[in-house]
Amino acid sequence: MFLTDRPYFPALDCADLESLHNLIREAKVITTISHVRPDGDAVGSSLGVYGYLESIGKDVKSVFPTSIPDNLLFVPKKENILIHSYAQERTHRRLMESDLIICLDFNSPSRIEEAGQSLVNSPAKKVLIDHHLNPDRDAFDLCFSMTEISSASELAYYILLQMPEISGDASKLPMSSRRALMTGMTTDTNNFANSTFPSTLMMASDLIANGVDRDEIIRCYLQSYKETRLRLMGIILKDLMKITPEGVAYYIIPHELSKAYDIKEGDTEGIVNMPLSIGKVRMSISVKEEGTCFRISIRSKKGTSANMMARKYFSGGGHENAAGGKLFIGKAPTEKDAVLSDPSMIEDYVRQAIHEFFGKQFEG
Repeated sequence: MFLTDRPYFPALDCADLESLHNLIREAKVITTISHVRPDGDAVGSSLGVYGYLESIGKDVKSVFPTSIPDNLLFVPKKENILIHSYAQERTHRRLMESDLIICLDFNSPSRIEEAGQSLVNSPAKKVLIDHHLNPDRDAFDLCFSMTEISSASELAYYILLQMPEISGDASKLPMSSRRALMTGMTTDTNNFANSTFPSTLMMASDLIANGVDRDEIIRCYLQSYKETRLRLMGIILKDLMKITPEGVAYYIIPHELSKAYDIKEGDTEGIVNMPLSIGKVRMSISVKEEGTCFRISIRSKKGTSANMMARKYFSGGGHENAAGGKLFIGKAPTEKDAVLSDPSMIEDYVRQAIHEFFGKQFEG
């Protein structure tokens, strides 16, 4: 029944695929959910699975804990989604009434913040489809967790191919699913610049062969930003970016600058990758002030662990070369979170973290 022996297919467990098929078949009300501040992979994987479930007649909604960035609004239809931060009662009720919840692109209920409690309390069966390290397996009834894959969208694609209605034929997936999954994979590989595997290219080839317009996705996602993003980018690269002797580029975006340039969620996406084009830079750190915390994004070249840096100094984590975290100001939600007593301390903290991290690496 399952096509797990094809070249370059991810090594999916047939028993898990059978379990997923049974859970979907038996469920009447199904909800997909992804992480806070959804990126392209969160949106793409969720809407990709949504499209398949809708096509087989399920009552399905996609929940996002916070709003979708403007440059990704071309993917969903408004009637498909619920935003928890705008409609907490409706999303809570939806999660509690669901028979099955499919969780995409996050490894723990803590990654969906306030919506996480509703997820934990829901009597629904819970399935995880994710590509991050250290999944909280106890929180889910069934886990598809794989790190050697480009994205949750790619993993979802190969799982959906195994469903009986699709039987390995991408043309049987709804076009909305094909388009969403291509979007998610394209964004999480930084347009094939990183985390690209043979299975990734095979997925792209299959989807393009079956009608997905990749040029349209690139235009909508990468060529539709506001003018202010580009002007802010110039300020970051010219005036804010600093490079340490350890080969780490970092920049700090204060709240006042974000306000002056009307920067919204998603507008700074991808800028953190740009310093890695410099030969001597092995790691890039973006620090953005947001209310009572600084949000941290870290990218690194192979051989330098962004994940370890995020976990050790910024109460975060992620992939080996792409990770993130937070620094709280004054008070943190838990004792494990990193805290600054004053925002003016941020640069000293970042430089000290870099110096200590690379000093210990050299010692080791």
